[in-house]
Amino acid sequence: MYPARRCSSLFHRDLAAVCLSSLGTHPKKPGPLKKSSLPSSRVHLPPTRSNSSPVLLSSLQVCQMGSSSSRLFSTVAQTLSSAALTDLHVDTDDDEYEQADRDALLRECEDVLRNRPPRLHRDFMMTGACSLQSAPIRVMQWNILAQALGEGKDGFVRCPMEALNWSERKYLILEEILTYKPDVLCLQEVDHYFDTFQPVLASLGYQSSFCPKPCSPCLDVHNNNGPDGCALFFNRRRFQLLHTAHLRLSAMMLKTNQVAIVATLRCRFTGRVFCVAVTHLKARSGWEAFRSAQGAHLLQQLCELTTQSHTEMDDENRTRVGETKDGIPLVVCGDFNAEPSEEVYRRFMTSPLGLDSAYKCLSEDGNTEPPYTSWKIRPSGESRSTLDYIWYSERAFQVDAVLKIPSEEQIGPDRLPSYHYPSDHLSLVCDLSFSQKPHRFM
Repeated sequence: MYPARRCSSLFHRDLAAVCLSSLGTHPKKPGPLKKSSLPSSRVHLPPTRSNSSPVLLSSLQVCQMGSSSSRLFSTVAQTLSSAALTDLHVDTDDDEYEQADRDALLRECEDVLRNRPPRLHRDFMMTGACSLQSAPIRVMQWNILAQALGEGKDGFVRCPMEALNWSERKYLILEEILTYKPDVLCLQEVDHYFDTFQPVLASLGYQSSFCPKPCSPCLDVHNNNGPDGCALFFNRRRFQLLHTAHLRLSAMMLKTNQVAIVATLRCRFTGRVFCVAVTHLKARSGWEAFRSAQGAHLLQQLCELTTQSHTEMDDENRTRVGETKDGIPLVVCGDFNAEPSEEVYRRFMTSPLGLDSAYKCLSEDGNTEPPYTSWKIRPSGESRSTLDYIWYSERAFQVDAVLKIPSEEQIGPDRLPSYHYPSDHLSLVCDLSFSQKPHRFM
């Protein structure tokens, strides 16, 4: 099988393996798939991408939306609502997957999308504090838009339904990830983890963890693919996983439908240890106090987890990250559904954990967030908001580079999502490196 064909087959997995994975068991490596004569769907637009000859892609459809898997996922979600998420680890043995060629898969994405407009071109802005380190940590944060919500609930009135076709939209999402090659990838609204993102990214060298929402709104959509949730991926060649916690966030003494994943990682090259967290807070206006309470609970959990992980480290690694009272460094990614004017933003800015927002580096004064990270048009009107953030421990990390936000002209009058961009949220990407000099409080 040619590399591109092998990559294509990675999008499809036996339904039994998918269902077993949802229960926390490890799927076995699938055997070779037979070629399918079924044509893949196409959006007939004027060719604007490369004119390379088409690749015959496999069109096997596994875990179809509306299959029994949605009922299984619904049962899992009901179980989650009554169980502590810290006891649930939907982690898989990513070493079982045959390794794929990134460039071949990227070419396959480009070929499948050849009839769509080119993706948004975005450059990196280098910061004045650019490190001399040869290998900073690239972090990517992205709410990718759950397929069930995009097609069934979100009501993007200016986005044609053909643009949301999963058979092509998944390649748009993957193309974005492959282009920026993150070392740490934090995703929200993931409802195709088991049949798409986990197997494909595992074949590219990522280890991962998935935490579904206890009562995902995706389950209310006919022919859904199961609950959406947060997913965290990291380069297993570069990092060793020391600990993972799945959290169900609370607000005002009540358990909520929002979750977080916190992973403690050790760099295999330097021995440096840090925690990375991914979350997705409550959406909609009128819920500002609720989001603030969720943020307070998350900060409390992060403080406890980083302190606990720090005390468990050996003396050699403890000296690499500072005094015991400081805990270990943090990177927190998420769709906070909150503008910088909200209290939950101020909580993170003033937290004892010493966090700062990477995307403030794009502003001239270094203190202002981008004007938007999400821009959409719904029946209620047009919404242009800054909702997504990459927080980092200022005492331990410095920002080397930040991926710029595309202009209004690039996004286009119909806003997001669109034929050339798969989500209503923009991806955020930054390069972080450990500070060479100890912080003054270390």
